[in-house]
Amino acid sequence: MAAPKLVGIAGSFNRPSKTYALVQNVAERATERYGFTSRIYDLHDVGPSLGRAIWRKELDDQAQEIIDAIVTSDALIVGAPTYKGSYPGLFKHLVDLIDPHELRAKPIVITATGGGDRHALMVEHQLRPLFGFFMSHTLPTAVYASDRDFTDYRVSSAPLSNRIEEVVGELAAFFPAENPILAAAE
Repeated sequence: MAAPKLVGIAGSFNRPSKTYALVQNVAERATERYGFTSRIYDLHDVGPSLGRAIWRKELDDQAQEIIDAIVTSDALIVGAPTYKGSYPGLFKHLVDLIDPHELRAKPIVITATGGGDRHALMVEHQLRPLFGFFMSHTLPTAVYASDRDFTDYRVSSAPLSNRIEEVVGELAAFFPAENPILAAAE
């Protein structure tokens, strides 16, 4: 049986990016624990056709491949930088090009980054309702990280690491056979 596929999408153009670093950290921990094959993208990877496309069919091949990876994944990690209390417009545009049925029942880890605590509720007030519309399974633990949680674009805070471990553990509800901790107990 093929390993389940995990895709991370960081809704940022910046490189380096704390949002990408957060999504990558969650993906690495989940991959280690469950044996996923994983791939992480950011908006830079999606490319310039995103901003020009009104319809999905207008995306170039590179952008099409990324949307295909997102919709065919077994689980998603979504991360967004916080601007003015919400996610970036081009991130939302990328999500708008996905048909709602394509994310139905898909487990999604929601994450966000921001400059400080003022933006912490963005995961609950913006991302959770967005993916609720798609009838996805957003995991109970959402992960928000501020600038102080990173050192040189790497997760460096113990509270953030603990929260990431919590959400990674919640994936076991969807991937129990891949969870070596549960498999050893059986």
